[in-house]
Amino acid sequence: MDPNYVLAPSASFWDYLTHLVGASRLIIDRPRKSSHPIYPGIIYPLDYGYLEGTTTIDGCGVDIWLGTSGSQKISGVLMTVDLHKRDTELKILLGCTEEEMQMILNFQNNQAMRALLVRRPTM
Repeated sequence: MDPNYVLAPSASFWDYLTHLVGASRLIIDRPRKSSHPIYPGIIYPLDYGYLEGTTTIDGCGVDIWLGTSGSQKISGVLMTVDLHKRDTELKILLGCTEEEMQMILNFQNNQAMRALLVRRPTM
């Protein structure tokens, strides 16, 4: 294992996610107000993309929703279940306000999947 990617055993889930985001390039491939590439009726309410060089269960990069706060701080995560694709994923929310997190949650729950929002605890 590369020693640059090892965090202390006491580091939290949020520390690990922060490390992953900080060590990856963010690619926005679906800008706010753009259409889904397969389903043109689905319009993205915020910027949506992935972390380059990462992978998830579907073989693609870790999904990211980017809020408008201008911060790269992790606001929370969505845990999703997609019965059509028969998979689950974790989607990271970066720089999102409470209103944006609710907008994203509603967006995800109106598609062919269901999502659960986990807010990052405030310190």
